[in-house]
Amino acid sequence: MATSINRAPISFITSLFLCALILGAGCLCESVPGLYIFGDSLVDVGNNNYLSQSIAKANFPHNGVDFPAGEATGRFSNGKNAADFLAEKIGLPSAPPYLSLGITKSESRIWRSYGGPPFTGVSFASGGAGILNGTDQLFKQSIHLTEQVEDYSLVHHLLVLNLGPDRAQARLSVSLFLVVIGSNDLFAYFNKSSIISKEYTPQQYVDLMVSTLKGEFKRLYGLGARKFVVSGIGAIGCCPALRKENTNSDCIDDANSMSVKFNDDLKALLQELKTESSDIHYSYFETYNVMDNIIQHPETYGT
Repeated sequence: MATSINRAPISFITSLFLCALILGAGCLCESVPGLYIFGDSLVDVGNNNYLSQSIAKANFPHNGVDFPAGEATGRFSNGKNAADFLAEKIGLPSAPPYLSLGITKSESRIWRSYGGPPFTGVSFASGGAGILNGTDQLFKQSIHLTEQVEDYSLVHHLLVLNLGPDRAQARLSVSLFLVVIGSNDLFAYFNKSSIISKEYTPQQYVDLMVSTLKGEFKRLYGLGARKFVVSGIGAIGCCPALRKENTNSDCIDDANSMSVKFNDDLKALLQELKTESSDIHYSYFETYNVMDNIIQHPETYGT
């Protein structure tokens, strides 16, 4: 699902909530103090508004036409996105974009321009972002996953400074960490002007995506994360950005096959992480099946 698609399917949003309510031992909606969001345009709440060079922006109509006051906020949507609805479901305000908080690091000192740390969560997501640092070729500027996790490390440090290490860990261990990313990496792979497909086979590229993602999950675990809500990649080959390259506008099977490869390996990775650290809990949402169902049975959804 690309940055160029402004409206996420309603069933994607609804199903994401439902899967997020059940995680491991119990209901996620019980006493969730914080929501930390990592990903791309599907969950960006305005970080790209602060990126001067990025062409992946949604700060203009008709984005936001169904948002309160009808204003474009930087969400790649007609209204609220999946991150907003998930926050509502667990009784939290929408997480603010990280770049709006004025957090700065200098000489190992970290501070905010106002107030205390963002206790109820932060969104680090960036439209056009990928797991790998290569999607800037498509969107000029975005915050890739490694940088998003680095930004989170500063927020983590603020929480430790304000609460102490034990209280900060207690809070983070029952917070939710939403991860929705990977689509743009595949768009980069299938971009005709990119040399990525000449450097890697599809499986090699997926392996690189998953190994990089594993490292970032482990970093988040080391910084207090224990409960994850993770979304797989949708049917990338059926997105308009790729279908328009086909003379008959059909879905591109190779891209969809690569989406399935990534999702299979992502599910195996999550189980591996759970095996290595029993206190990790996760909920996985199969975006591909939902998106494919919409494409195959549009009449069910009123189109």
